[in-house]
Amino acid sequence: MKPILKIFAITFAAIFFILGCNKIEKNNPDSSNLLNADNLKGKPANQSPYILADIPTQMQVYGVWHAGNDFCTWGAVRDMTEFDQKNNWIINRGDGYPSVNLVVLSFVNPLKLLNGITDATTLNGIPRGMTSDIVNYFKSKGIRVMLSIGGITYTDAWNTALATNATQLATNAAAIAESLGVGIEIDYEENTNANLDGLQTFISTYRSLHPYDASGSDPAARLTIDLAAGDRWLIDICRKASTDWLKTSSPVLDYANAMVPARQPSTSEAISNWDEHIDGKPQYAPPIPPLAPCKFTGALYINGSKPIPECVNFYSSIQYANRDFVTRVMPNGAGTSAGMLGYMFWAAECPSNRQLCTTGSNICTGGVGAGATYFTIPVPMPALRQK
Repeated sequence: MKPILKIFAITFAAIFFILGCNKIEKNNPDSSNLLNADNLKGKPANQSPYILADIPTQMQVYGVWHAGNDFCTWGAVRDMTEFDQKNNWIINRGDGYPSVNLVVLSFVNPLKLLNGITDATTLNGIPRGMTSDIVNYFKSKGIRVMLSIGGITYTDAWNTALATNATQLATNAAAIAESLGVGIEIDYEENTNANLDGLQTFISTYRSLHPYDASGSDPAARLTIDLAAGDRWLIDICRKASTDWLKTSSPVLDYANAMVPARQPSTSEAISNWDEHIDGKPQYAPPIPPLAPCKFTGALYINGSKPIPECVNFYSSIQYANRDFVTRVMPNGAGTSAGMLGYMFWAAECPSNRQLCTTGSNICTGGVGAGATYFTIPVPMPALRQK
């Protein structure tokens, strides 16, 4: 890790419990993978204009990461009456239908999961707040539920867990998924020197216990991965995922999420980021192959220091402005069908004390809920496009 990144990582870890949690792209490429001066500065390479299909494709994934009320710790069992008061907007957008078809509970510490730790905030390796009551609160309304393992705060924990026993880590994750009836999201945010062999072992072991299920009928078989907003961060993980795990011809993971960047992008920045995945990076050495649009979602923030359109005003939002790209963008070297899988939003309830929680007067029925209505989001989530 570069010295400045090491300093950042240590500082971030120290203030995590004060300031919160996040999914971020740092736009800080590993220069050994790049070939030209523009890329060394972290700028997007010149790319051909994207092409849109004549007819939009139905979005299939429309979900929200859930940070709980303690900045992604989920360290205490929640009172379900209080939980409903703060999160009812997720299961009822105002007309009795859910605002999303997926909730991802964030985050599980991979090292605690490996060791089955029980402490003040953890029970047998899982945060105490991630209970069957919470899972069933959403599942009873047809909303799919997943657990996210990692997040940037737990990058070192991922590294240690993979190096110690990736097979056991996957075995424990598979057992929890089976017990709770949830899927698993891999959020391993190691930008340099990622343990790809260990991650491959984790994925192979998990798939030996819960084989890939194109129908989506087995909740525990849903296994996804988080990638950067574009292709200029988490480069090695992105290359490995696009090459080996997200191919439409032989899928291993269900899909990827292109995470939020460091701050809410503009409409054009969001498209530029997502289009990088579709185009790939042939100028990198070795190159990153293109990713089929049906194999990833794009992410946006719903939290800010004041209410923002993604949460409260759909028709002024980036998701509305970029609806044609997300539903009509054509493949460029991978896949055959138009349109990304859909949107993900960061994050329900309280990811940071510097941003508004999605509670009280800042509930997101006017943004996410209205979007679910506009896009006719299917609940429950259907079998996902495969090509």
